[in-house]
Amino acid sequence: MSSIPVIGKKGNESMFKDTRAFSGFSVNDVQKAKKFYGQTLGLEVSESYGLLELHISGGTKILIYPKANHTPATFTILNFPVDNLEQAMDDLTKRGVRFEIYSEGSVKTDKKGVSLSDEGPKIAWFKDPAGNVLSVLEEGK
Repeated sequence: MSSIPVIGKKGNESMFKDTRAFSGFSVNDVQKAKKFYGQTLGLEVSESYGLLELHISGGTKILIYPKANHTPATFTILNFPVDNLEQAMDDLTKRGVRFEIYSEGSVKTDKKGVSLSDEGPKIAWFKDPAGNVLSVLEEGK
């Protein structure tokens, strides 16, 4: 079996080994997104040329861009780890966040929105104003 060549490979190193890759997602209203991510979630948000950039702990940046025919992601686009899920949910609820309740399919939640699965972390899902799915999850100690 022959090995697949790595694009941009220099010696034994990939050209992407030290790159500062970033992720991005679309919204249908940049100003609503700016208010939600900045004020509701309390993240640092910058705006330039009609685009938003979220500045996440650890130096990670996430691009948010407008898209006229935006379709919300049907999967979780951002996960926010917390020490105490219930406290985080209470704080977010006070800020106007509504947690998703799932009662059909493979994912089920309780009446507050916490996953009932015994596998994986304690997690709850909510949506941004554009309908993209986000989560808050309690990491195991």
